[in-house]
Amino acid sequence: MSTAASTEKAVAALFEPFTFGKALLPNRVVMAPMTRSKSPGNVPGEDVAAYYRRRAEGGVGLIITEGTPPCPAGHSYPDVPAFYGDKALAGWKRVADEVHAAGGFIIPQLWHVGSFRQPGMEPDPSLPGYGPSEVVHPALADKEGSKPPVAMTQQDIDDTIAAFATAAGNAMKLGFDGVELHGAHSYIIDQFFWSVTNQRTDQYGGDLPQRTRFAVEVIQAVRAAIGPDFPVVFLFSEWEQGDYRHQMATTPDELAAFLQPLSEAGVDYFHCSTRRFNDPEFEGSDLNLAGWTKKLTGKPTITVGSVGLDNDFLRTYAGKDTQKASIDALIKRLENDEFELVAVGRALLSDPAWSAKVREGREADIVEFQREHMAVLT
Repeated sequence: MSTAASTEKAVAALFEPFTFGKALLPNRVVMAPMTRSKSPGNVPGEDVAAYYRRRAEGGVGLIITEGTPPCPAGHSYPDVPAFYGDKALAGWKRVADEVHAAGGFIIPQLWHVGSFRQPGMEPDPSLPGYGPSEVVHPALADKEGSKPPVAMTQQDIDDTIAAFATAAGNAMKLGFDGVELHGAHSYIIDQFFWSVTNQRTDQYGGDLPQRTRFAVEVIQAVRAAIGPDFPVVFLFSEWEQGDYRHQMATTPDELAAFLQPLSEAGVDYFHCSTRRFNDPEFEGSDLNLAGWTKKLTGKPTITVGSVGLDNDFLRTYAGKDTQKASIDALIKRLENDEFELVAVGRALLSDPAWSAKVREGREADIVEFQREHMAVLT
């Protein structure tokens, strides 16, 4: 057997086709959503469309875009592309068209930052930050001048849910292949999950299953806007900005109680965010978070967390060196049906052809991830 054939056999599980809604993905490689801040005026331009097209040309099975806010109050970072307004939506249509022209598939990640937003921020400086409760976000607590959000009224909640639904409907109209809801990393949906940021005493507060109500209503509204056949991916995380050691569910029973209402509301795929995909989620089992989620819900899952790299993202942001790493453990878990899809972040940021090079056994040719790659659209 030739070296190339031997390599393809070794990674074969990663390159099996997978049915995603009405699309047949050519493989199990997913581009993870990564904020790029390269859309002046909150409009994705030709360079953004070309950036995503290069990943499709490089063999990625499914692209999840960077987070894109469904309404003006959803912003807190500069030059992030919006998913509302004629200009931004026209820019996103160009992105989808370019990816499809390259034979790829793509879904937008709808992302509302909630209480990360501070007074005076663009695109509408008059808008405050909104959150479940009037609590300064823990990730901002040490930053001088940080203001607490406006605790959301029922009208604020209804308006935010409607914005998610409208954005999802627009994704379908623009020709995307599905939609992802960002329910992780202590942004608005996750702020309702987290007891630190959700101190409400109404129907949106209480224990963890009760704190899923906002997410459930978002999912239900999105499903009503897009119908039964347009895929809905839901991203959730085991960690929070402001508490990277946080574990929302400490037992399988707690995780099941959290996931069940989300699954029943209309989630098709769960995207399970961890710092390192190869870490077991609970003692007594080797399953990671995606593996447990699949076991408990029966829904297909996406695993993510330092794929192809030897350090997690926290070490990257701390300025630590990151090196290429073997994906043997990933392949083993995939072969064991622990999850269906694999999201790759920083490795794909540096090398658009990461997928093709892995498939062809050209690991030595993969461009090494460097922190400076985060600042450019390669």
